[in-house]
Amino acid sequence: MFENVLSQNAADRLTADIEGDALAPAMLFFGPPASGKGTAALELARVISCEAPPDDTAPGTFVRAAWKCSCNACSRHRLLVHPDLLCLGWKPFSAEIAASAGALMREIGSTSSRTLFVRSVRKLLARFNPVLWEDEPKVTKIFPLVNSMEEDLDELNFLTKEEGSPHEGSYSSGQDSAIKLVERMVKDSFRLESEGMGETIPIAQVRRAAFWSRLAPAGKGKLLLIENADRMQEEARNSLLKLLEEPPGRLSVVLTTPRQGSLLPTIKSRLRPYIFSARGEAAEKDVIRRVFKDEAGDRFGKPDGSEGSGSLISAYLDSFLPVSGDSLEALAAFFAASVAYKAALLAKRSGLPIPGEVVVLGKYCASKAEASGLGRPKGEALDVVNMVIEKAARFEVRPLFSRFLVCLLSQVSCSQRSVGRDTEAFLPRVAYNELWKKCSQWTETAVGIYNLRPVQALEKLFTDLSREMAEL
Repeated sequence: MFENVLSQNAADRLTADIEGDALAPAMLFFGPPASGKGTAALELARVISCEAPPDDTAPGTFVRAAWKCSCNACSRHRLLVHPDLLCLGWKPFSAEIAASAGALMREIGSTSSRTLFVRSVRKLLARFNPVLWEDEPKVTKIFPLVNSMEEDLDELNFLTKEEGSPHEGSYSSGQDSAIKLVERMVKDSFRLESEGMGETIPIAQVRRAAFWSRLAPAGKGKLLLIENADRMQEEARNSLLKLLEEPPGRLSVVLTTPRQGSLLPTIKSRLRPYIFSARGEAAEKDVIRRVFKDEAGDRFGKPDGSEGSGSLISAYLDSFLPVSGDSLEALAAFFAASVAYKAALLAKRSGLPIPGEVVVLGKYCASKAEASGLGRPKGEALDVVNMVIEKAARFEVRPLFSRFLVCLLSQVSCSQRSVGRDTEAFLPRVAYNELWKKCSQWTETAVGIYNLRPVQALEKLFTDLSREMAEL
């Protein structure tokens, strides 16, 4: 069990708890992005549902549910279609789906590559389980696309499975059709994630999940997975707390988060924690090789700047999006440099001294933007925003917008470190960081929850930051 959770001690601890019949009813998996939390939770759902008979060599012990177990429950869990699994919570799926598509198109007849792609798509489709969307007005707009993607998955299985493991030079008549189908499904996945996924967990979905949790399982046990649980609305947290206080007997609940401190203490106290650590570079390259069958991980190194905003696996996945991580970094530098330039103009017009933070940020980011070929900073919000929007593919792939904001905060942090220890006292770092963090969080909320267009949100972000920086 847990063979596909690579280089994580948490998997060993889970195995020990299962074999010792000491698995907690509710668990918290926390750690950085791309550390295997979601994979471990999905694997746990399979393990507790496994219907294989006891191991003859160790009568009475818990079955070690191998990844290739042939029982009906494991077969359905591998394809993420078992009725005893319910998933909710926002998560960016686009990059993983695109990377899995790349692996499949390199080995179009490979069973393992097909399973990888199918699972990556179904992780997204699982967020549109009818259980979670009952009586939602949005259903009529979203579900035709969901149903179409389910049909495409069935067709993909038919087109690719008869050939078995591919060999150089072999090519089935259906593989051209399969490649076109995969390309279409990637585009549909981007669209579904952009139009259908909310970035917070609403109370209605938690209530429906709680009702589902109290129904008898179809098999041996049920698992409720709530990813990025720190994004729950306040009412949703209270509703979840009621479920955790009196969990049904055959239910396991798993919450995941990169920030355990953001959960309510009353919720954390009812969860057994499992730590998913950041993997080392060699381990991350091994994950890319073994999961995506790609040696391209060797081209990636740990992100520059030591700000820890991502991992090698995240950088690899991001490389499959329409706009690369390097391009987003350059656009963020151009945006930040332009904010600083505008703030300097505003301070000068008001007869105020130009704040040191503005000078440091402008010099640091302007050099990075110019080195990337984006030119010198501009002082008009709409000119800057239109340029960013155009070069970021209009942020039509949803995760790009959030990652652009992360890059902005990274530029601010790196610019402060660039001034050196001798001048650290010159910069009021706490107020400086809080200003950018506050404005960025509002911008992400405005787009992700209130559906403000990115161009409007970024224009307001530019205006607010430049004005407030001029007054620091």
